[in-house]
Amino acid sequence: MNTIEQFNLNRRQFAGLGLGSIAALGLAACGGGQGSSAATTAAATTAAATSEPVKLEDEQEAPEVDAKQFDAIVATVTPADAATIEASAWAKAIKDAGKLRVGGVKTSTFFSLLNEEDGRERGFDAGLFQMLTRYILGDETKYELTQVTSDTRESVLTNGQVDCVFATYSILPERQKLIDFAGPYYTSQQSILVKKDNDSIKSVADLADKNVAVQSGSSGPSIMEEEQPKAKLQEFSTDEEARSALEQGRVDAYVIDNAMQMGAVARNPSKYKIVGEPFGPTDPYGIGLPKGAEGAVDFVNAFLKKLEDEGAWESLWHVCIGARTNQEKAPQPPAIGA
Repeated sequence: MNTIEQFNLNRRQFAGLGLGSIAALGLAACGGGQGSSAATTAAATTAAATSEPVKLEDEQEAPEVDAKQFDAIVATVTPADAATIEASAWAKAIKDAGKLRVGGVKTSTFFSLLNEEDGRERGFDAGLFQMLTRYILGDETKYELTQVTSDTRESVLTNGQVDCVFATYSILPERQKLIDFAGPYYTSQQSILVKKDNDSIKSVADLADKNVAVQSGSSGPSIMEEEQPKAKLQEFSTDEEARSALEQGRVDAYVIDNAMQMGAVARNPSKYKIVGEPFGPTDPYGIGLPKGAEGAVDFVNAFLKKLEDEGAWESLWHVCIGARTNQEKAPQPPAIGA
């Protein structure tokens, strides 16, 4: 029995983990639309790529991903053979350099959270980029992580600072003019977060004439312009700043990716709630790659397909997300290249 099979047999033991202490994510999961003319920038310059996460008052500590399960899943990836590497100029350059330079984050509970005890990031995105590192270099630890924000994901690729970006990075037409994407490997939608005692907002329709927080560099502003143009948008650089504004009553609601909202409610069940149904276009997450990098998209797409076919994608989802949100059934991964 291989490690993935063993994990799938045992994963139900995680289903009992409560939601009460899961942290919110630290980076906008969608991304990239320009802020609307109605939006005001409340904190556009406060979140540098290397800034520490802001912990709001009374927030609980988030449980970490089970490190042994996570590491075992990553270790199931068989390194690519020499011919596969040679067929991709992008992969060959990484192999020759001896490291994979990744743009990502260290504060995203479900997708990439730093374990300060061993210095390793774990989460769904972190698992994917460590698997890719192992696939190219034969050792999942041979990566170099550059922290990014929603506003810097394109620039680290266009200036050659990184080889790829794994950061809940939405595939959008305007971004595809500057960079390439592999994937998608995950999908989500927007949802509405309000304070626990707010009974006046129940749907997108109720956001008309309300002050609504959105995250700069995300697709939240453009989606809100389409879904509820009467909302009064305020842009914030980070998830923590937007939720702080909600707590302080400076905004009535906060709109961003549903996965982030789930984390906020899980971490603060007595403080927040999600209202209404997820809305807006399905948000496909992709892996950012340098524009025109020879062999990059095909190589990474083939790698993602391999993970899906071998069960590693589903196992990674269960240990990083499903087990921590009491979800037994993994979602169907999106069609790669669609």
